[in-house]
Amino acid sequence: MATQEVSGGKKGTATGTGPARGGSAEHTTTLGGGATGPGEPAATRGRTSIADAVVVKVAGTAAREVPGVRDMGGGLSRTFGAVRDRVPGGRPDVGRGVKVEVGERQAAVDLGLVAEYGVPIAGLAREVRENVVDAVERITGLEVVEVNITVHDVRLPDEEDDEDEDGRGDGSGSRVA
Repeated sequence: MATQEVSGGKKGTATGTGPARGGSAEHTTTLGGGATGPGEPAATRGRTSIADAVVVKVAGTAAREVPGVRDMGGGLSRTFGAVRDRVPGGRPDVGRGVKVEVGERQAAVDLGLVAEYGVPIAGLAREVRENVVDAVERITGLEVVEVNITVHDVRLPDEEDDEDEDGRGDGSGSRVA
């Protein structure tokens, strides 16, 4: 078992392997040791483990649900994400722009996002934070100690999407007036 710092000097015990932030190795957190044996209530028999990737997906989905969030991630990750999204059979990366640190009972979330022009950023950050905390705590049972938000860009109304209407993103698509 490894001990990792979550936030503000609070420590939790996490099981699994791999880095807690952004690594590709899967890291899991065990919630409650659980009891065994026929004399124990069914609800407490066994152990529940939550992979960090689950917390990343829950937080990313919750952030994207907030009106005014145009995209997630910094410039380079959005570029790679746009390419990956165009690959046939590829799925959108709901974890793009999301990093988490997960302890035994707590989680800290870092989000990078792109806001729509005209949306008050302080209000947007507050709504994103509330939605992420609610979703992660409700779905995983972990206490969210902090949600740090970095606004990487603001999408202006006259800026085109990453794709043209033909979906190629190369500027050769036809425009219908």
